Order: sequence, then C-alpha cells, then structure tokens
Amino acid sequence: MPGPLATRLKPNWYWCIKRGLEFCLAVVLGIVGVPLIAICAGLVKLTSRGPAFYSQVRLGLHGTPFRIYKIRTMVEDSERNGACWSLPGDPRVTWLGQFLRTTHLDELPQLWNVLRGDMSLVGPRPERPEFVPRLEQAIPCYRERLLVRPGLTGLAQVQLPPDTDLDSVRRKLMYDLYYIEHLDWWLDLRLLLTTSFYLINVSTAWPCRVFRVPAGVPVQEGYDRLLAVAKATLPLVQPA
Repeated sequence: MPGPLATRLKPNWYWCIKRGLEFCLAVVLGIVGVPLIAICAGLVKLTSRGPAFYSQVRLGLHGTPFRIYKIRTMVEDSERNGACWSLPGDPRVTWLGQFLRTTHLDELPQLWNVLRGDMSLVGPRPERPEFVPRLEQAIPCYRERLLVRPGLTGLAQVQLPPDTDLDSVRRKLMYDLYYIEHLDWWLDLRLLLTTSFYLINVSTAWPCRVFRVPAGVPVQEGYDRLLAVAKATLPLVQPA
C-alpha cells in the first residue's frame, strides 16, 4: 500500500529531465575528478594495507539494491564484527581517511553510480540494507525516502551530521521527505551551490541562509502532516 507521501506526489517537468541533466553534469565532474581519484587512491595504497577502493550494497530507487563505490577510509576488514555506524573518533578510520572524509574526496567515485543511474547528484543519502528493516519498524514513513534515487548530496546532508543513532536518522528523514515533496530545479540548484561550500570544508550555515535552503519549522511541519496522514490511513508503527 502506498504511503502518504507517495499518494501526494505530483511530479513536474523537472522530474522528467533531472536524470539527463545530472548525467551531463556528472560527466563534467568526472573528467575533473579522475586525476584526484587517482592521487587519493595511490596515497591510500601507500599509507595502509588493503585495496584503495571499497564497495558496499546500498538501496536505491524503490529499494533496488546497488553497489556504491568509495575510496577506502578505514582499516582493512573494518566490519569483521558486523555492520555498524561510524561514530566520531572512530578508531577504524585511518589518518588519511579522516582527511578524505573531511574533504569528501572519498565520495568522488560515486560519480560512477550517477552515470550508471544508481544515484542522483541530489537526493537522500543511500542507506545500507542491513539497517533498513530496523529503521522502517522504528520510524514512521521511513521507506518513503526510497521514492527517488539517492544522492551524493541533499537537503539533509548539507545541514545535518552523519547518522549515529535513531534520533539522528529521524531528523534526517524529515529533511529527506521534505526534499522529495518539494523537489524542483530551484531546490536542486540551491543545494548544489551550498554543497560547493561543503566540499571545501566551509560551514554551510551562512550559504544555507543566503540561498534560503529549507530548514527548521517548515521541515518539521511537513513531516508532522505526513505523520497525521499515516496515522489516519496506515497501521500504527510502534517504536523499537
């Protein structure tokens, strides 16, 4: 049964051309990014054991699994005890990996995922399938973030820190669902402009204000409306 957001979505003309526009932009960014990827990969091989790249299964449009590609930032075999979120000060992250994460250079190989059609440049962060069943059970409307392709950047990514627990996931979900409901070219352009500051490790607080990126009360109110519809039309979801 479709969720409350799926039944309210009204795709516009931009939905039809978003994939083509992002493909062209990803080609340009890829040409610029290939030398950087090669340099970073070489440094990873020189400074730690293991492959320069790694891949993980993530969920894409409508929950379709795909492999995401990144430059390795953790020690080899970092998840031998099972999948888990990376927390601040995570000892598994190498010193070079910390730099790559701070500058977001480790995510450049994901341009290949954009070219393949697994991801968009802008959209919700792609989640790992190991976490989704628990998150779906604990957080109402969670699966509706899969109504669009996941993105390299997005409304939640430029304003909130990485996920560390259920509360942080819930906060990000509010932003993801607001993005999906209001997706248009102007919102995507503002997020790409804001991301340009994010990539050089400059606080996005003032770019978000300058570009009037949605945040705070409108995002919360949008999520509250969806929850009200969900409670009226779908079985109640009990927190884990």
